[in-house]
Amino acid sequence: MLETANRTSVMGQAAAYRTPESRWQAVAARDGGADGAFFYGVCTTGVYCRPGCASRRPRPENVAFFDTAGEAERAGYRPCRRCQPDAESPRERHARAVVRACRRLETADAPPTLAALAAEAGLSRWHFQRVFKAAVGVTPRQYFAGQRAERFRAGLQSGDRVTDAIYAAGFGSGSSAYASARDELAMTPSDYRAGGTGLELRYGIARCELGWVAVATTGRGICAIEFDDTAEALPERLRAGFPRARLEPAGTELDTLLRDVVALVESPGAAIELPLDIRGTAFRRRVWNALRAVPPGQTVSYAELAARIGRPTAARAVAAACAANRVAVAVPCHRAVRADGGLAGYRWGVARKRALLERERAQRDGGSDGGQSSA
Repeated sequence: MLETANRTSVMGQAAAYRTPESRWQAVAARDGGADGAFFYGVCTTGVYCRPGCASRRPRPENVAFFDTAGEAERAGYRPCRRCQPDAESPRERHARAVVRACRRLETADAPPTLAALAAEAGLSRWHFQRVFKAAVGVTPRQYFAGQRAERFRAGLQSGDRVTDAIYAAGFGSGSSAYASARDELAMTPSDYRAGGTGLELRYGIARCELGWVAVATTGRGICAIEFDDTAEALPERLRAGFPRARLEPAGTELDTLLRDVVALVESPGAAIELPLDIRGTAFRRRVWNALRAVPPGQTVSYAELAARIGRPTAARAVAAACAANRVAVAVPCHRAVRADGGLAGYRWGVARKRALLERERAQRDGGSDGGQSSA
């Protein structure tokens, strides 16, 4: 999977530098971040270089661009002795070191020390930590914790006893597993294993401009906001997310939250803060937090969102995190679009996604009606 991510990274780099203008800007800035995305040759010297080469800047009319080092050599250029474009770059060596470290962290029973990981990579501890975090988005210790939590979650989902799942995942004690569960599962391990058994959800349903909306809460806050065309379909939507939880209709205690959610649908620029009980992995929560920072009336591509959270190769995982969001509007996954601006999918229908964006843009641009819902 990590090798695939590295190939995706190279493809993503190449896409970012696909025009002669963007490539020249990288050469003029000696942008080492573009190394590996393309190469350039200088016709007056017959030499080809990496974009980040520290050699004297050529004149733009003397520069030719190539996708690969082999392509440059077939065109008659020889490799630069300074940046050695025909050899493995520091960026590529670092990527290989990160892949090796991730493999070790994924299978380790206890987290290897930073010093041990850095020594295997041939880097200092602090340099390795920076390289790893830049590539993966979290520190080695955080990556290990996330992988261990995933093993724990998988064991619980497969029906293992809680105690067996704790030690199979690599936790040294039950207390550390339960501390992780509070952060990662938002419920106790036994409740998670039972599909939410023992968890009590209260919900309310109201009419809004996008059809019908249901708001479900735990004792910690809103855990689900769902849309549908009929009020009758909404309880089933909620049960699908919490198959064994106790789901009960609320009385008047949710009226204020329902009004706030409806107001947020109809006036997305309103300064309404909702108490949320967001459930998901650490990665997904980072994506959702980044989405909440996107202003109403604006959109962001999955690739750009991935870059914002420090995971530029994780556009597909970001799209999956958007699709997994159950808290509509409060976590505005409708603002995430394809690179070409296409709306792609939306859990509650593309028509609702379009209506939300149209309403936000109309309000941003000073419109009064907020657009009409096509849901």
